[in-house]
Amino acid sequence: MTDTSVKPELEPPTGPAPDQLVIEDVVVGDGAEAKPGGTVTVHYLGVDYESGEEFDSSWSRGQSISFPLGNLIKGWQDGIPGMRVGGRRILTCPPALAYGPAGGGHRLSGRTLIFVIDLLKA
Repeated sequence: MTDTSVKPELEPPTGPAPDQLVIEDVVVGDGAEAKPGGTVTVHYLGVDYESGEEFDSSWSRGQSISFPLGNLIKGWQDGIPGMRVGGRRILTCPPALAYGPAGGGHRLSGRTLIFVIDLLKA
C-alpha cells in the first residue's frame, strides 16, 4: 500500500511522452470528491518527463497548498475532478495541458510534466 503521508518518489518514465492527459490512480481515496471549478487542498510533486528532474514540490516546502481549480493548468483542471480526499493520482500532462508550446514564456513551456497529487481537502 502506498503511504500518502510521505513525499512520493517516481521512477523515471520510459518511452515517448504521451500527447494526451494520462490519469493514473495510485490510491483511491474515500473522502469528499473534487468538483470541477472547486477549491482543493493538495500536496504535490512535479517532475519533468524527459529529464526525470523534480521542478516543484509542496512536500519540499513542507506545506500543502489550496487553490481554485479554475486558476490552474488545464491538466489539473481536467485531471483532479473526480478524485476523492485521501487519494493519490499521477497526472502526465503534455505541453498543451501544462504551460503551452516551447517559447511560450514560462520556463516549463514545451515540456511534458508529471504531477503526483495527494488530495487533502475538496
